[in-house]
Amino acid sequence: MCNLYNLRVERWEYTDRFDAIDDPRNELVVEKTYAAPGKPGYVVREEDGVRVLSTMKWGFPTRKPRKRPAKAGELPFLYDWWTNARNLGNTMWKPWLLRSEHRCLVPFTRFSEPKAAADRSGPGDTNWWFTVEDQDAPCFAGVWKTDQDHDRVYAFCTTEPNPLVAPKHPKAMPVILMAEDHERWLGGSIDDVLQLQSGYPSQLMSME
Repeated sequence: MCNLYNLRVERWEYTDRFDAIDDPRNELVVEKTYAAPGKPGYVVREEDGVRVLSTMKWGFPTRKPRKRPAKAGELPFLYDWWTNARNLGNTMWKPWLLRSEHRCLVPFTRFSEPKAAADRSGPGDTNWWFTVEDQDAPCFAGVWKTDQDHDRVYAFCTTEPNPLVAPKHPKAMPVILMAEDHERWLGGSIDDVLQLQSGYPSQLMSME
């Protein structure tokens, strides 16, 4: 399950690339070149026919009780962040997929999948990294919503891994969109978007 990916920090790089306006409601700042669960990342969405670059937290949160009593100043619960959507018919994801205004593009530069212990060469060598070679700003197929705490959050879809990813992470890989499918993801029917849940061509990717 992909729970770490790299991105560009500067907003203008994405507003220019996607011909998008900067969302005036952006309150979060992307300060690091990576996104992790519960941390901010960029999404490109459509609002009233205009593309908008928004900053949101990565992951649909669910609350779980603490195993110990909360200390002073702590919340009585913890968050689990559902960052990846595999079963698109699930009630967590389907309502947002059905509404095209809640679909989004999630730009990235590369993404990781965890290494098996036998593949690690040292303590810090924990991930395989995958890059798309034929796009300068590849995107995951994402969805977003406003959560119970009034924060805007996003997640992206996963699918069966392609022949490059499968030997390293056989469970899944992110749904990466071909550039020509951006419009289809953002504005197509539910049948259109379900057809896009497939692995990116492995010959157009590399691994490090």
